[in-house]
Amino acid sequence: MELDEFCELFADALAGADAKALAHKAFQPGIGPFGEADAVRLALAHLQELDPKRFGRAQIKRQPDLLIPELWQIEFKLVRPFGDNGKQAENWSQNVLHPYPGNTSSLGDCIKLMASEGSERKAVVVFGYEHTECQISLEPCIRGFEILADKLLGIQLSSRQSVIRKCLLHPVHQVLHVFGWELSA
Repeated sequence: MELDEFCELFADALAGADAKALAHKAFQPGIGPFGEADAVRLALAHLQELDPKRFGRAQIKRQPDLLIPELWQIEFKLVRPFGDNGKQAENWSQNVLHPYPGNTSSLGDCIKLMASEGSERKAVVVFGYEHTECQISLEPCIRGFEILADKLLGIQLSSRQSVIRKCLLHPVHQVLHVFGWELSA
């Protein structure tokens, strides 16, 4: 399975979870308010049900976030410029852009993945939400990640995989974006 296919399947799984109109805690229904770990857990359950042969042995772990044995080690990050209440979130981009080893950002995840053992290919997947009429684009944050990974940290990323799913239920988190990069050794 190539990373572009995984990103498509992951986006479909999140959109499928969204369609169930589940509510996370006291937030409005839809996948958008779910935290990173809970969203990935819901997506993996969907993928395991859909394709148990390919995803049956996949596990959510502390490091990497998702292990698909003999295929992929994947670290995820969630970015949301707005909260459930429609107010702009502070510091939302630091989950991706903080460029220090030991940090939990996507850049920190790249550093951890490059040092990790295992024969699986390694990837970082960032998923996030925008309004249907975009108010804050995820693109500058995503492009910043690519530039910092390459120019500052010397991390070789594959070309960006990008998937969009529209018409999500939540009134703020209406459009899902999934971005993925494979890390080169």
